[in-house]
Amino acid sequence: MAHHVFGQSFPNLLGCVCGLHGTENEIDVAVGRFDAGGDWTAALSPADLVLSPAACYPVYPIAASRGPVPAEGWLFDVAADCFRREPSRHLDRLQSFRMREYVCIGSPDHVSEFRERWMMLAQEVASDLRLTFRIDYASDPFFGRVGRMKAVSQQQQALKFELLVPLRSEEQPTACMSFNYHRDHFGVTWGIADASGEPAHTACVAFGMDRLAVAMFHTHGSNVARWPTAVRNLLGFPRNDR
Repeated sequence: MAHHVFGQSFPNLLGCVCGLHGTENEIDVAVGRFDAGGDWTAALSPADLVLSPAACYPVYPIAASRGPVPAEGWLFDVAADCFRREPSRHLDRLQSFRMREYVCIGSPDHVSEFRERWMMLAQEVASDLRLTFRIDYASDPFFGRVGRMKAVSQQQQALKFELLVPLRSEEQPTACMSFNYHRDHFGVTWGIADASGEPAHTACVAFGMDRLAVAMFHTHGSNVARWPTAVRNLLGFPRNDR
C-alpha cells in the first residue's frame, strides 16, 4: 500500500531502499566482488521500505487505526526528514530535507476552512519574514494520459496552492509552502471514515524548512546580524549591541 500511494504522488522522485538479500554465502560473494573492485550492485534487490517524500504520509494509517473521525475532526502537527530524488544540485531542491506539516482530517467544510485559514496565515508569516512571494495554484507530478487528466483536474478544482519565492528567477520561483486539499483520496485509500461510515476528507499545509532558510539568506544576506530588526526579533535572535 505504501509503495502504491507514494508511487502515485511522486513517481519521478521516489526513493526505494535496496539491500543485500539471500544466504550468508550469497552476501559474502557480493562483498567479495566489492572488495575486488567489481560490480556488486547486481546482488541488490528492493526492500519493503520507501523513503517518505512528504511528512504527512505516515499520519493517515495512524488516523485510520483510531476508528471513526469525530465531528470536530482531527488535527496533526508533524515534522520529518523527507527524501525526493531531485535531479538538481541547487540549494532549493535538496534530496534530503526537513518538512513541517499540519494535517486536518474531517468533514469537507471543516477541512476546506482549515486550508483557507492557513493560506491567509502563511502569507502573514511570509510578510513578517519580509519575503517576496506570490500564491499560485499548482499540480502534483502525474504521468501518462490519465496522469495528465488528473493534473488538469487538480488545477481546475484548485486543490493545490503554493507560496512561491523567487530565489533563482521570477519565471521559475521556488515553492516554500504548499496548501493541499486531498478531498477523500486518503480517506478511501486508508479507510478513514466518520461515524456514519463516509470517507473523511483531508488537507495538509506543508512548510519546506530548508527552502525557507535558503529564502531568508537569499533575501536578507548571509550576515544574520544585519537582518532587519523586526525579522531578528520575530525569530528570537539576540539583540545587536552595535
